Formats: sequence, C-alpha cells, structure tokens
Amino acid sequence: MAGVVGTSAALLLGLMSGTASATPVPDNPVPYGQGHMGVGYIQDGKDFKPDTRQLHLGAQADASLKANPEGIDVSGWQGSINWSSVRSAGIEFSWMKATEGLTYKDSTFSANYVNAYNAGVIRGAYHFARPDVSGGAAQADFFASNGGAWSRDNLTLPGVLDIEGSCYGYSQASMRQWVLDFYNTYKARTGRDVVIYTSPSWWNTCTGGWSGMSALTPLWVAHWTSAANPTIPAGFPSWTVWQYSATGSVSGVAGDVDRDRFNGDRSRLLALANNTA
Repeated sequence: MAGVVGTSAALLLGLMSGTASATPVPDNPVPYGQGHMGVGYIQDGKDFKPDTRQLHLGAQADASLKANPEGIDVSGWQGSINWSSVRSAGIEFSWMKATEGLTYKDSTFSANYVNAYNAGVIRGAYHFARPDVSGGAAQADFFASNGGAWSRDNLTLPGVLDIEGSCYGYSQASMRQWVLDFYNTYKARTGRDVVIYTSPSWWNTCTGGWSGMSALTPLWVAHWTSAANPTIPAGFPSWTVWQYSATGSVSGVAGDVDRDRFNGDRSRLLALANNTA
C-alpha cells in the first residue's frame, strides 16, 4: 500500500508540474524555428512507413482527384512558390506555416498566404507547437495574431495546431490540458475550431489516445503510406485531411513537398473553409 501511495504522489506531482514523461515517443524536439509538418513524424518511429511512390501533379491533373481534393502543406523549406502553377496543377488547398512556439514567424508565410489566395487556392495557416517554451493559450494567442486569423471569404481555412515528434516531458494529462488550452484560446480569438495535425503514434502516446477533442476539432492525420486509407489515432472516429506523403512533387514547387487529401468533395472543403458544415 505504501508503494501505491508513493507512486500516486509522484504521479500527482508530475501532473501538476507538467514534467512527467510519456515515453516511448523520443523527447527530442527539433531546433527552435525549424519545425514543419512531418519533421517529427520520423521520430515517432513505430507507425512510420516511407512512401516511395513518385507522386507528381502537373498541368494535366487527373479529374478523378476532384472527388477528394488534393492539397499541399508548405513552409520556408520550400522556398519561393509559383502558386498559379500550383493551382493549374490541380491543387485546391494548402496550409502554410505561420508561427512556431511563442516568437518565431516563418519568413515565407506572408508571400505564400497572399499569393495562394490570389491564385484561387483555398489556404490556411498552421502553428508548429512547442510545449517546451510556453503554455498552449499563449501560443494560440501568438498564432491568432500572426497569421492564424480567419474570415469567411471562400478561400480561408481555419488554423491548424501542428503537434508532433516529442511529448516534451509532459504527462498525458498535462498534454491534454495543453492542447485544450490552445483550442479554447484559438476558438475565443477566431470563432473557429482549430484543426489538429498529428500522427497516430504521437497522439496515442502523448495524450493516451484521448477522445476529448474528437467532437471539437477536425483531424489532419500524418500517415505516409501507399495504403488506400490512413491509420488514425485512437480517440478519433474519422479523418478530415490526410498527409499521405512527404515526397510528392507539384508544378510550381521546387523539390519534395508534402501531399494531402481531403476527405470529401469540394463542397465539403468549402464548408470547412466557410464554417457552414
């Protein structure tokens, strides 16, 4: 009994401090300012299956893709992008990195955000989470003030919380609270539910497969695979967006780019953008 009490006390202290470990996801954050979608996915380990297909979308886009609109996600890693070429290639939506942590702003965000809009790409912003530098509420405020805002204009998607790679020393309960604090603050600032980007391994390990966000947030799942459908985290009944490759190519983007697919037709994509679902 004494051992049980001691263990419970230690767990309580961990929950209060937010420092209890939630291994086996490696507690090894990427250097500050260098986070982008998928950078932590390889660290997740057990559900990482490289997709070696050559995924290219050129000017003659396959009309069959329209049933499930194709998208890309980008950051400073892609450099300058020709968004008119991207749209002509059949890409209908994109999220782009705006912020990371509490101070970092992606240098390409402003150009990407404006140029994608002008090219007719339905676009939105994402925030790379760094629970090691502040609480979730503060980072949601920073994001909403620096690219994460939303307006109903037929071309703007709700913001994304990109959370991956490391548990940052948090217990599962403390990580759940961090995510909830981010969600609540972002919702208060923008009126929208934030989209959560994560992998099955990260969510299952770092939140314990928490179901508390499934009724609140659309899921963007990272699972690089040639399978017909992704594996999704416990706690979510379905996916809204699927990042299925990090090695795709699209006209207008130099080098590899993350490829994404929307779970629904264009009318549903527009409903997500305009909050009319």
